[in-house]
Amino acid sequence: MFNFSTAIRTYNGEKRLPLLLEKLRSQINTENLSWEIVIVDNNSADNTAKIIQEYQSNWHISCPIQYYFEPRQGASYARQRAMKEAKSPLVAFLDDDNLPSPDWVASAYAFGKSHPQVGVYNGLIHPIYEVSPPKNFERIASCLAIIEWPQTEPFCLNSKKTGGLLPPGAGIVIRKQAWVENVPDTLELKGPVSGSLTAKGEDIEAFLYIRNAGWEVWFNPAMHIYHQITKSRLKKEYLIRLLRGVGLSRHRTRMLGYKPWQRPLVIPLYMANDLRKAVSHRLKYGKELEADIVAASEMEMYLGSLESHLLGLREFLRKKN
Repeated sequence: MFNFSTAIRTYNGEKRLPLLLEKLRSQINTENLSWEIVIVDNNSADNTAKIIQEYQSNWHISCPIQYYFEPRQGASYARQRAMKEAKSPLVAFLDDDNLPSPDWVASAYAFGKSHPQVGVYNGLIHPIYEVSPPKNFERIASCLAIIEWPQTEPFCLNSKKTGGLLPPGAGIVIRKQAWVENVPDTLELKGPVSGSLTAKGEDIEAFLYIRNAGWEVWFNPAMHIYHQITKSRLKKEYLIRLLRGVGLSRHRTRMLGYKPWQRPLVIPLYMANDLRKAVSHRLKYGKELEADIVAASEMEMYLGSLESHLLGLREFLRKKN
């Protein structure tokens, strides 16, 4: 048993893993902490396994590197496998393009230890852009797992003031008890699979199960990670696919907040609101949607959300008949 687990989900990460592992090798203030690194290889086709084996054979610090291969493609499967294999009550997730600050492990563990009522928590996620992002990118930055909120003190996200806001999966810490007791073995949203972004939202779906069970979700600004954003992820084609995927996940994540009998009553309300947003957005930007990458991406999110509820309503009617 360990006090803390750092879980890395990786797919074809041979070029990204070395820098991340070096950042974990140089963590500070962990002398009195018993922790492990759990790497889940999500069906990589490159030399990811070889890179990890080389690090395992030359790893001279006290925390061991555990390696597991998960053949089922999808971020939700990789996260489930990490939660199953981790041998500590707190499991912190890093993607292979995340770089933790030197005190990230110590800060994440200290917060979890002092807040036993918290089931999920995250901190600041700073971007490292390969190229400059498009104009007004801050409006959609959170969709690429960037959090640079101004608050300097920890706060709970369960309150109505936050509007039901949930943090992204990058850098998230999950209390294993909260996960095991409340998250189903199979999530409806699978996460990115082989470049497809249509099943985004798997992290939010899991966190909603935990929050709905009464656990608190917090933001802790003492935790810092850095998210490497490649130029390909700042192009119009990628951002449009990404935000459409976010929109398509909305029906599932929104309906988890309602009882089954309430859902057919609120679906039309969500559809009307999404349609209103799409029409308002079109009227505001007009022909600018062709050239404005951020505005075009936001439009895809509104349309994807509307489509998700339409499909959800259709599925409800099919089952009823």
